Amino acid sequence: MKRKLFFLATIVLLTSCASKKFNSKWLEKQAPETFKARFETTQGNFDVEAVREWSPKGVDRFYQLIKYGYYQDVAIYRVVPNFVAQFGIHNDSLINKSWQKGIEDEPVIQKNDAMTLAFARGGVKTRSNQIFINLKDNYRLDKLAYSGVTGFPVIAKVTTGKENVLKFYSGYGDNLGRKQGQINKGGNTFLKENYPKVDYIIKAYLIK
Repeated sequence: MKRKLFFLATIVLLTSCASKKFNSKWLEKQAPETFKARFETTQGNFDVEAVREWSPKGVDRFYQLIKYGYYQDVAIYRVVPNFVAQFGIHNDSLINKSWQKGIEDEPVIQKNDAMTLAFARGGVKTRSNQIFINLKDNYRLDKLAYSGVTGFPVIAKVTTGKENVLKFYSGYGDNLGRKQGQINKGGNTFLKENYPKVDYIIKAYLIK
């Protein structure tokens, strides 16, 4: 009997903790037409400006992620020199999974210029919580077609701190891009034990 009670108490506790970290109603929050945000990282800060007209669904999700505190100790795990810096796998697997509901696909309106941001995606309605920063003009990403989708809609652009973005450790190249399953499972512990030079987003928040 005591064992059953303990098991029940554990479920209640986990459910309670999870509910405090994510609320499905957050996904209904609409972004302003434009907004600015600051990302504090292990290489210094960078600021971005998002424009909802470029990708309404994408900018809404980006706004939700920032407003509701998703970016806490999040690894910039995939940095490919002269291509992209990608982030978005949360250290907490429950939080990560909660934000993986994909949003509707949209056309590319703003070009993938250097220092613009877009959601990574692997097919129809797979834009969710992973984002990349273009480290150069990547115009081929505007029209790249695969798995039923075309291009990567830009959602925002780095306005200050470009020099810090270019400092993100890139020595692991695309190796970590192929280890997303292990990162999802092991979180930052896996990264820090095996890839200690990875940079991190310490936190991100909206600014005026």
